[in-house]
Amino acid sequence: MRLALRLEPGTDLRLGLEALARDRGWPAAFVVAGIGSLRVTALRLADAAEPTWLHGPVELLTLAGSLSPDGAHLHASVADAQGRVTGGHVAAGCEVRTTVELLVELLEQQAFTRAFDAQTGYAELKIDAR
Repeated sequence: MRLALRLEPGTDLRLGLEALARDRGWPAAFVVAGIGSLRVTALRLADAAEPTWLHGPVELLTLAGSLSPDGAHLHASVADAQGRVTGGHVAAGCEVRTTVELLVELLEQQAFTRAFDAQTGYAELKIDAR
């Protein structure tokens, strides 16, 4: 099942999506597309330990990732007022400026969990049939 959703101004992009998945009892979902604008952006760039913070308005060009009751794994690209594009792993702290419009695909035959993976050092996606 596909759902179109909107996050309102002031919402934390990552925490808001994690709360939706948890509160609505989504066992497995993917953010297929997302566009909008952010006031504050926190993206963890490739191989970085901490997020890079961008303060000021940006356009959210792309958003995609997985959602589970255990959390989210989201990637985004944003463009600043000069058109410079930055992309990376979405961290908590991204604040919606005017809107974020999303297309979410619920996967009713599967359940996602996240478990620590010693090889990567991160909580990685585990996919189970329902």
